[in-house]
Amino acid sequence: MRHVRVATYAITNGTFGDLAERAKTGMLPKFEQQPGFIRYGVADAGEGTLLSISLWETHEQASAAAPVAADWIKDNMAGDIELRSNYVGDFAFFQGVPKA
Repeated sequence: MRHVRVATYAITNGTFGDLAERAKTGMLPKFEQQPGFIRYGVADAGEGTLLSISLWETHEQASAAAPVAADWIKDNMAGDIELRSNYVGDFAFFQGVPKA
């Protein structure tokens, strides 16, 4: 079974599009360097909330992603987003219709 880290952040400065691009070019490479990394993405959850989702091989690796993210955000997005919640759990499945 794989493991997921889901975090919500309040957007305090800037736009979701700008923050998402910064996460893609900055946070993603940091996660890619971590053991057990599988996938990462962000979503606009509305009402000034950015949703961060990352998938990992083990629960420990998913948990270890939180301080990596916190350090990167402190150095690169301080004043732009604030952590609201952080969850780590088992990832049962993620399926859908294959792309045609």
